[in-house]
Amino acid sequence: MTEKVKIEISKDAYEKASKLAEEAGFPSVEALIEFLIDEATESTEGEEISKEDEEKIKERLRDLGYI
Repeated sequence: MTEKVKIEISKDAYEKASKLAEEAGFPSVEALIEFLIDEATESTEGEEISKEDEEKIKERLRDLGYI
């Protein structure tokens, strides 16, 4: 089993993530967040991220309420 760590996010962000997780069929908010992080980092492992792509990722995470 993979070791887990705790993070804190605002209640508002958690509620948004909870709704999104339910709508998308994820079993939990944690599963959704892990999926989003994996997706955001998978295509960029070992590659440089352009400033434009970095801003797109940040904007998407803001829209989802994570930052």
